[in-house]
Amino acid sequence: MGNKRRNFIKNTLAATTASIIVPKETFGIMKSKKYMDGIVGHGDFKYQVDKEWGVQDPAKIPVNDCHEMVLDSQGRILMTTTGSNNDNIIVYDKTGKVLKSWGREFPGAHGLSIAGEGSDQFLLITDPETHKVHKTTLDGKTIMTLGRPREISGYQSDDQFKPTETAILPNGEFYVADGYGENYIIHYNEKGEYLNHFGGSGDGPDQFNCCHGITLDTRDASNPTLLITSRASQEFKRFSLNGKHLETVKLPGCSICRPVIHGDNIYFAVIVTKTWDSWDGMLAVLDAENKVVSLPGGSAPQYMNNVLVEPQYDGTTFRNPHDVLIDADGNLYVPQWASGKTYPIKLHRV
Repeated sequence: MGNKRRNFIKNTLAATTASIIVPKETFGIMKSKKYMDGIVGHGDFKYQVDKEWGVQDPAKIPVNDCHEMVLDSQGRILMTTTGSNNDNIIVYDKTGKVLKSWGREFPGAHGLSIAGEGSDQFLLITDPETHKVHKTTLDGKTIMTLGRPREISGYQSDDQFKPTETAILPNGEFYVADGYGENYIIHYNEKGEYLNHFGGSGDGPDQFNCCHGITLDTRDASNPTLLITSRASQEFKRFSLNGKHLETVKLPGCSICRPVIHGDNIYFAVIVTKTWDSWDGMLAVLDAENKVVSLPGGSAPQYMNNVLVEPQYDGTTFRNPHDVLIDADGNLYVPQWASGKTYPIKLHRV
């Protein structure tokens, strides 16, 4: 039901805003209003908004819903975008110039993870629309494709498998989060062979209500764990690598996408705060104690009785942000979902 509602809202937004925001208008306006929204964020995490950064000519480089971004060893930024009539992977340099694009076999391109070193780097791309996970080279050559895990009795048909994210271990093993499907976390070896699974739909501590994002947390090098969002419950959970639930962290008012770790901090794109029927959202920066210390695009974080007070969207900065990429200088790059086909924006750390 959650995925159906999401698709309905996306289509409704596209229909109702087509006369207001079209690609040509976006291209023309953004080029003349650099840094148009000023400073956002709080404390040590403040940023100058640059909505011009990723803007392209939509006649040459079209996008639909933009989902996730990663940085490769060459300093290039790769992004997933949906659509059957446009390339699903766009490659930027750090100035916002498109270097190339490729791949039309991932029309529902969603999750994007990168691993490996140098020329051996590879991508994992999840596509809930085609019910597949693809392993590719950085140039788009398919190495491996996985469908629904037949080892799990909870799946009776291929279309139940709607993967949204992956997390890759240093040894090549990886986890797939079936966030729009049955909410299982499936563990594979480096060859794509099934090892085990945990989770599933539900409200229990070891279950999920849209396990939208997953990442490997190696901040404690001696005890790596998994951070997994339960987006519809506005929380994320920590698990051991063998699937034992360790803790749940609630973020009231924040429908969070995948956790992204940089230094001692966790970053989230908050795709919406209140409703799904209008543009909304912000970013959240958490410290090592899982406390929110900055909300770029939203009100200053406040706690009452150790519980986060639901934040308020600033009404201007974002249009349903779906991911956040952090570079070595602490700058942020943000792709957005159901945003009138807008291009990713950059937040310069100040």
